[in-house]
Amino acid sequence: MPDTPSGAQAALVELLDERGLLDPTWKKVWASVPRAPFIPDPAWRQDPDRCVLVTGAARWDLIASDRPVVTQLDDGTPDGPGTATSSNSMPSMVAAQLAHLGLKDGDGVLEIGTATGYVAALLSERLGDELVHSIEIDPVLAATAQHVLDVQGYHPYLHQGDAVDGWPAPDAAFDAVLFTCATRTVPAAVLDQARPGARIVGPLIRGIGEDTVMRLVKQPDGSAIGRLTGSSNYMPMRASRAARVPVDSSTGRHSDAGRPLEPFTEGGFTLYASARLPDVRMWHTAPDLSLWAWAPDGSALRASADGLWEYGPRDLWAELRIVYAEYHAAGAPLPDAYGATVRGGDLPQVWIGSPDRVVSPVVR
Repeated sequence: MPDTPSGAQAALVELLDERGLLDPTWKKVWASVPRAPFIPDPAWRQDPDRCVLVTGAARWDLIASDRPVVTQLDDGTPDGPGTATSSNSMPSMVAAQLAHLGLKDGDGVLEIGTATGYVAALLSERLGDELVHSIEIDPVLAATAQHVLDVQGYHPYLHQGDAVDGWPAPDAAFDAVLFTCATRTVPAAVLDQARPGARIVGPLIRGIGEDTVMRLVKQPDGSAIGRLTGSSNYMPMRASRAARVPVDSSTGRHSDAGRPLEPFTEGGFTLYASARLPDVRMWHTAPDLSLWAWAPDGSALRASADGLWEYGPRDLWAELRIVYAEYHAAGAPLPDAYGATVRGGDLPQVWIGSPDRVVSPVVR
């Protein structure tokens, strides 16, 4: 069991290297930047149903593991429900996204979401302080990250503010943009500050199913185009948080779902459905499979082996079944067939195979 920063980092680097996530350059970087100093006290482990405070041996085990470490609850407000609102992210996800950036010596990077400052430190070790810029919306997190980075000998450019506004300099331009929080799109100001050819990488929020990872390239016409790959589980940037609308239980109606639920959790379908029904949120729970969904007008559903309950004005189950039929008519594309185009801060246009095969939202 590691019980020192160097021991914890050695165990973590070995784990990432064994998974093939580190080339020689990044392996040296990770070995040089211990995770432990960037983990504040208190810190929590994210369990399926709650966040659990970690201390002692459990804390060191978590730091040395490929798991996120929750570093803030309820945006830092006291007496909240205990919802995780910031973390030191899962190292394997961080390593993969850093690799996706394809960084070269001399590249300038904009990070969206400083959080603990750990990724900014990794980037500074790789590129040099003067080429790393990072934005954090939370003033307490920003100040804490600044202090820890200073103590650890890293001095990237940090800005406390909303990343929706981009970096606060009219001539800012970057060769790479890394989102370390989940977003619904690339804000227009951030897209404008990416040079043509810049790589834009980060978790993209999908309302239906797990989030995915966008790997986009800035085009000469100002858009960004690229593939959607894999899944991710990052906390959303505050501008991308979904507002919940109360569900009127008096509108409840019960019926039989009429078909198995498992196909509605498949990755290819959830990507397709998220593009067709961008205002719907749907997730599933296990081990006894249940589907849950809701929409901004208060419509909702719960489908399980016990049947189907629906609420509100929309028939979400009918909409999902129609979209599922469309998905199969389109050839049931697998998750690696999808890509996206972003223009001017609008929601991404999701496409299958090539940018001319757009999956357009349902017109209501």
